[in-house]
Amino acid sequence: MLRTLSKSVSAGLKLNASPLARLSSKSYSTVNTALFNSRSDLDRATFTIRDGPVFHGKSFGANTNISGEAVFSTGMVGYPESMTDPSYRGQILVFTQPLIGNYGVPSSTARDEFGLLKYFESPHCQCIGVVVADAAMQYSHWTAVESLGDWCKREGVAAITGVDTRSIVTYLREQGSSLARITVGEEYDADEDEAFMDPGAINLVHKVSTKQPFHVPAATIPGQENIHVAVIDCGVKENILRSLVSRGASITVFPYDYPIHKISHHFDGIFISNGPGDPTHCSSTVYNLKKTMETYDGPIFGICLGHQLLALAAGGKTIKLKYGNRAHNIPALDLMTGKCHITSQNHGYAVDVATLPSEFKPYFINLNDQSNEGMIHESRPIFSTQFHPEAKGGPLDSAFLFDKYLADIQAFKQKKSAQGLVNAAPSPLFVDILPKERVGVEINPQA
Repeated sequence: MLRTLSKSVSAGLKLNASPLARLSSKSYSTVNTALFNSRSDLDRATFTIRDGPVFHGKSFGANTNISGEAVFSTGMVGYPESMTDPSYRGQILVFTQPLIGNYGVPSSTARDEFGLLKYFESPHCQCIGVVVADAAMQYSHWTAVESLGDWCKREGVAAITGVDTRSIVTYLREQGSSLARITVGEEYDADEDEAFMDPGAINLVHKVSTKQPFHVPAATIPGQENIHVAVIDCGVKENILRSLVSRGASITVFPYDYPIHKISHHFDGIFISNGPGDPTHCSSTVYNLKKTMETYDGPIFGICLGHQLLALAAGGKTIKLKYGNRAHNIPALDLMTGKCHITSQNHGYAVDVATLPSEFKPYFINLNDQSNEGMIHESRPIFSTQFHPEAKGGPLDSAFLFDKYLADIQAFKQKKSAQGLVNAAPSPLFVDILPKERVGVEINPQA
């Protein structure tokens, strides 16, 4: 009986999926839902994929027309964290989770004991638009201060609901990440190709990186000597900074193109952050990292875009993935231990492992698409991951990598001490006069 039921379900899925897969671009455009089309209080909105389908729904965000790269995330929770993640700069975020907004949006100004944002990954929304099947107009959560719709309006983010996100994601998986736009009110003429903006054609890191250095002091860890890490900000998430300072590492955060190789000797470790877009746009960062690795023998750790930039500096190459990996449930295999970790990810590019120099070896591998998820130096304390060990939101399986990094720093400091080398830490005066948060970052995600 179970076998018969299984066959019936399988047949039903195939019956439902096959016509969708065979739809032409023109007929595909008529596939949409009308969950909110009956709401008289919401304006009409259209989601148009360039050279692809058109979906009609309702606007529940800012009354603005936007365009960018349409990508999808399979995370079931964490929409405030995702929308404020600088790695989503210039993108239209399609959520596969049908109901979005049911627990509202927390405070955008609340800060923790380190002075870091308590609930957001950056001060403002970074994506330019969101697409959801069913937007919750009412919300309930003890941290919430406003609805998702009100937040989108305040942040200038276009938002459309009442569309078939299953069809959209199916298209994006088959065709790859595509340029798209959200139009509020009148339907956009898809023949006007110039209206589709490609965020991948510009240096997005420049828009999200701090324009001046800033400093975040460490938590006091009994028995642990002072540690000072230089962070290269390519669009760093607040929880990455929190993961460092909560473990006792004071951090000074520098702009992405800062010549870090000139001052690296003042720091106990170098960290390269996540960020948006094509890593090849950050040629100055790659050059600075290459020079740093030639002269600095301390620990270096990179995450996401930081992993890609480190690979480029080492002589490797990167590739653009068909539709990227954006989720909270992606399995990554640790090639050193054989253990599998469930990871949080957000990237559209990956390192071509075949191009890595011999002194670097793969550290992790994606068990879904077999793409590279990290690398590690054979003899020096240098490693990086494509996924997010800090995982907010998402699983904390791989948070131990921050502990590994701090252990590498402790070993490095002990080695210098044993050799009688003086710790050339930054001047306390320099640290004291620095700002305590990002400086000069462009607020408007469409800027």
